[in-house]
Amino acid sequence: MHDIKKIKQELSIIPDPEIPVLTIKELGVLRDVSNKNGRTIITITPTYSGCPAMDRFQDDIKKVMTTLEVNDYEIVTQYDPAWTTDWLSNAAKTKLKKYGIAPPEFKTTDKNAILGAPKQVVCPRCNSTNTNRVSSFSSTACKAMYTCKECFEPFEYFKCL
Repeated sequence: MHDIKKIKQELSIIPDPEIPVLTIKELGVLRDVSNKNGRTIITITPTYSGCPAMDRFQDDIKKVMTTLEVNDYEIVTQYDPAWTTDWLSNAAKTKLKKYGIAPPEFKTTDKNAILGAPKQVVCPRCNSTNTNRVSSFSSTACKAMYTCKECFEPFEYFKCL
């Protein structure tokens, strides 16, 4: 039987291919590493259905498992419960902001968006709330494109999902 703690530690440092400042653990994609009947079970959850990074996550996990010389493992994709930005820690949100991506502002339980309340997205560069959404989508479907009316810089916003 392999050392689950060591495997979890090594898998936890795999960077997200789209936002390399975050690991798959910090992002909440790596859900669990366990042992079932001598087999290592690695459970991951996509950030959204059809996430193009899932193949990369699996390839990176396979590389780590090869390096650790673990051959008897299974990668399980778990869709329920669905991934949510609520799984991002405050530390992960701070990393996003330092990287230049505005982190999700609210918990997904905040219903203001569906009630028509205007969304104030804070510029990750100058902290102004005087921002404007340019596009609902950016380099990935989970981000929107904004500009700051104070510092005039474009930036991405990680949408609340």
